[in-house]
Amino acid sequence: MQQLALQWGVKGLIAGVDEAGRGPLAGPVMAAAVILDDLQPIKGLADSKQLSALKRERLFDEIRAKALCFAVAQANVEEIDSLNILQATLLAMRRAVHGLRLAPKLVLVDGNRLPVLPMRCEAIVKGDSLISAISAASILAKVTRDRWCEEMEEHYPAYGFAKHKGYGTVQHLAALQAHGASPLHRTTFAPVRTVLASGPNAAGLPIASVLEAVKLENAPPLVAHVSQP
Repeated sequence: MQQLALQWGVKGLIAGVDEAGRGPLAGPVMAAAVILDDLQPIKGLADSKQLSALKRERLFDEIRAKALCFAVAQANVEEIDSLNILQATLLAMRRAVHGLRLAPKLVLVDGNRLPVLPMRCEAIVKGDSLISAISAASILAKVTRDRWCEEMEEHYPAYGFAKHKGYGTVQHLAALQAHGASPLHRTTFAPVRTVLASGPNAAGLPIASVLEAVKLENAPPLVAHVSQP
């Protein structure tokens, strides 16, 4: 998909915002906000999920070097478990926008939900594929979270975070069954709850039941809502 050149009629800086890490069973959710410099275009920007790890890493450095400003923020596991993943994601987005050294006039957010911010915001479905600033934010958030997972691999090697990045793969679920949940796991997520309910060592739990919990946890919401015009 080609990047869109949008005529918003807004005079001032435009920030793109995206998140990484809503679906995993462990770790924080990351959000990034980016204001690009029109005088320093960046080639190859796209949805981070469509790029190779090597391409993301290269663009990560280029975005940081060429953007007018950027900020990456997170909501931690405790906040995810206490607020729910949607509200924690919106919190991370607010933190990222407030972390920008320049105040944008317009904030473009990937998806169909918006954080509450003091400036005009627009939600754009598939914005990470359509809007360069959102693509850049997607890449910063994704690479930052992947690096966090690789770092956690050193502290909790039994779970394989560097490989599955916290998602509910068969390998990850097997590790949960064998070792229980680590302090990094989101205990309110159904797959983790399923394992925890079976005791400290859930090796005898049928993996099919945990996989079914993963499917339920990742099911789309019944109602989509966009707020804040």
